[in-house]
Amino acid sequence: MNKFIIWAVLQVPVTMISLFQCGAQQLNAKFNLQQVKEAIEKSNDEYFKAFTKGDSSIFIDRYTDDCWIMSSNQPTLCGPQAALDFFRVAYYQLGVRKGKFISIDIFGDGQDFVTEVGFYHLFDAKNIELEDGKYIVLWKKTANNWKRFRDSLSPTQ
Repeated sequence: MNKFIIWAVLQVPVTMISLFQCGAQQLNAKFNLQQVKEAIEKSNDEYFKAFTKGDSSIFIDRYTDDCWIMSSNQPTLCGPQAALDFFRVAYYQLGVRKGKFISIDIFGDGQDFVTEVGFYHLFDAKNIELEDGKYIVLWKKTANNWKRFRDSLSPTQ
């Protein structure tokens, strides 16, 4: 009986450690930050293709239907129409035709959300810089991919 108690006492911690390791491996399998970064980089490239092609549908697809776009000194744009409204202002009023994101950091637990921090540059059709600034984006995992859920940007000028 003594050997059984000793065996049971030793077996419980071993079992708990094994279960924890299995759970951690499953979590790591679900979330690979490098894959998320690659998906965000691809989405960021597509973001500016929308301006080059003059195609708002490419731009709109970067955002969730319940997004918020928060530009400095502008009203917050929210909901399904927000991305189109933002694209129209940037394209028709500001003349944006090209751009570049410089992503500095992407972090988070990756289950449903990650955060990206970086800088941006906007250019017109003649490649003249219109604006540069900083941004922070909360990305949301959707059935289709990672999409912009909360987008806050501010010019540095």
